Amino acid sequence: MRAALDISPTHTAEVGRDNLVGLDRGQLHEALVSAGIPERELRMRTSQLWHWIYHRGATEFAEMTNVSKQVRATLADRFVLSHGDVVSEQISSDGTRKWLVRFADGNEVETVYIPEEDRGTLCISSQVGCTLNCRFCHTGTQRLVRNLGPAEIISQVMIARDSLGEWPSPSQDRQISNIVLMGMGEPLYNFDNAASALNIIMDPEGISISRRRITLSTAGVVPMMARVGQELGVNLAISLHAVSDALRDVLVPLNRKYPIAELLEACRMYPGATNARRITFEYVMLKGVNDSLEDAKSLVNLISGIPAKINLIPFNPWPGSPYECSDAEAIDRFGDFVNRAGYASPVRAPRGRDIMAACGQLKSASEKQSRRDRDRKEAAAAT
Repeated sequence: MRAALDISPTHTAEVGRDNLVGLDRGQLHEALVSAGIPERELRMRTSQLWHWIYHRGATEFAEMTNVSKQVRATLADRFVLSHGDVVSEQISSDGTRKWLVRFADGNEVETVYIPEEDRGTLCISSQVGCTLNCRFCHTGTQRLVRNLGPAEIISQVMIARDSLGEWPSPSQDRQISNIVLMGMGEPLYNFDNAASALNIIMDPEGISISRRRITLSTAGVVPMMARVGQELGVNLAISLHAVSDALRDVLVPLNRKYPIAELLEACRMYPGATNARRITFEYVMLKGVNDSLEDAKSLVNLISGIPAKINLIPFNPWPGSPYECSDAEAIDRFGDFVNRAGYASPVRAPRGRDIMAACGQLKSASEKQSRRDRDRKEAAAAT
């Protein structure tokens, strides 16, 4: 009998020292206890560490100028402040940036920053690879390796801020103003770690990104959706992409487990959904597949009664993809109908296509090698 795949995060440590990045206040407190910090100092030291790690982005204990040298030395002996390793950074002609981030066990994810005139959006990953196998998505062709831990999710934000020089956390005029969990992986299959990371990211005394500026995107893991609203209060996006179960079963195979009717009922019950805080339905435009006027009419009927907007996504090509992007006329016709029906239907402008950073194009560079190439390298390394 084949053993179950272990997708749990790896323990982040460096030469026997634990990483403090990714710990919440309670965990930082316990780490200080284990380091022998006197009880009378624990509250103060926890607050100091929180400030230096999450507000100022410190990577060395020596930076903590309001902490005594003795305490800094004690901490440096036992802990590290690792943001992860940047394997590569690519900058698109449109200003989009993509980082390939490598973790302690050698696994990698991609993180994308999209600057716009009125905002800067950071797209972060929640898993190495993905288990959903969505037909139009490049990440879906990469096998699921494991979940990311809180530190590995948070580190993507910290690496982006490192690169953009955005420490300490600014109170206004931020380069990173919005965060979307729309990178590699299904965040609701890694909810506990994603939630832990988001609670740290949202803390007003740390990274301090408001929950109203964070969006979690799911392919429709129905049993977990309510928890997003109840426990996090962030914005919800649904990867819908089809108006019939027959087509969505193909495009988003998770639909076979949670069909459209069940998914939309969960949306109607979603805590906090109002006209002011609408659910976003993501709809990739595939030529001759889901882009007809009849599809638009069916979409409007399906989401009736749900406070929603429709985000139309021109398909971004990737090597070996079986689909083409709808032409501009079809996208405009589709969007105009949805808009006239009372639903905002912005077309997401493709960003970062030239560096494979656009929606649906992410895939770890290590996974872009063929299985044969990897096997050959592993065999050579073993001899």
